[in-house]
Amino acid sequence: MARPAGWSTGYAQMTVDIDTPPTIVWVDDHVEIIDQTLLPTELRVVELRTVEDVVDAIGRLAVRGAPAIGACGAYGVVVAIDQLIAAGRSVGPDELDPIAERIADARPTAVNLRWAVDRVLRRLDPSGDAATRREEALAEAQAVFAEDRDACNAIGRHGAAEIPEARTLMTHCNAGRLATTGIGTALGVVYGKAREGQEVEVFAPETRPLLQGARLTAWELAAAGIPVTVIPDSSACGLLASGRIDAVVVGADRIAANGDVANKVGTFSHAVAARRAGVPFYVAAPTSTLDPATAVGGDITIEQRDPTEVHGTQPRVTPVDGVTVWNPAFDVTPAELVTAIITEVGVLRPDYSESIADALRRAGTSSEG
Repeated sequence: MARPAGWSTGYAQMTVDIDTPPTIVWVDDHVEIIDQTLLPTELRVVELRTVEDVVDAIGRLAVRGAPAIGACGAYGVVVAIDQLIAAGRSVGPDELDPIAERIADARPTAVNLRWAVDRVLRRLDPSGDAATRREEALAEAQAVFAEDRDACNAIGRHGAAEIPEARTLMTHCNAGRLATTGIGTALGVVYGKAREGQEVEVFAPETRPLLQGARLTAWELAAAGIPVTVIPDSSACGLLASGRIDAVVVGADRIAANGDVANKVGTFSHAVAARRAGVPFYVAAPTSTLDPATAVGGDITIEQRDPTEVHGTQPRVTPVDGVTVWNPAFDVTPAELVTAIITEVGVLRPDYSESIADALRRAGTSSEG
């Protein structure tokens, strides 16, 4: 199969040929993001210049995806320091830590957000002056950004090596370029396969109610020249049973110490259907998403989103007034349904309690970041 347009011939030089700005980037004294709530109809870059901007962007999903909001949170600490300096206030822990806590609390399920914020705070010299602490914060935030970018490339390589014969993949939500600082986790595997010259096409469930699969995954894969088919969420089980899917590859927002996986709501259903159909079910995530401090998936806080996301004003079938809405953003897939976890340090297999601990040791990561 010919390589998709936009891929070069050497792996190290290959980039996705999407003529858009980065999902998130630090520019001079502020954060710039693609406002993902507007895609695919409008591509708009917005500036985040205050802590309020950062918290709002994360909360309303203008920036989303566990690694991407981790990077945004890390940069948000720098924004907070700049605001404190501009106001003539101290940037010591008494002033900075409560503001950083607001950023870390913007979304509760994805572990990367708090992990990245805490990592930046730990980097700061308690005895340093404001300029020194600001420099340290920016350097650590840039490291968070760069490490995730590199992790995505490694996940792509490991994924391509793990499933070289899997031509037709199904994913869920969006775990690609828009959700990370690099080429993505689940979609990083897709891009990794394309980079190796492996045939690959993707089936993307809509991912209601906010349609991240239909709006975001389809948009970025089409832009990269990867064949993609959008399907109704309710058709995924039948598709898996049909024998047309070679493997399911999804991302993750938090992975407990035992291998239970919190990801976009609907992931658990796909895992059950994949097991019933005999289709391997892979999770692709950086080690920053592994959370050894959370023993099992039942301990993970599941974010509840605004009911208006289901019965809001968009032109779709919605409940009548007065109907109660249950709108969890995530669900938890038991480790027993996960074939393997693809990380930047390699492919983890059951027993996940052991392989996750070993991966964290190799990555030099702990529950403290």
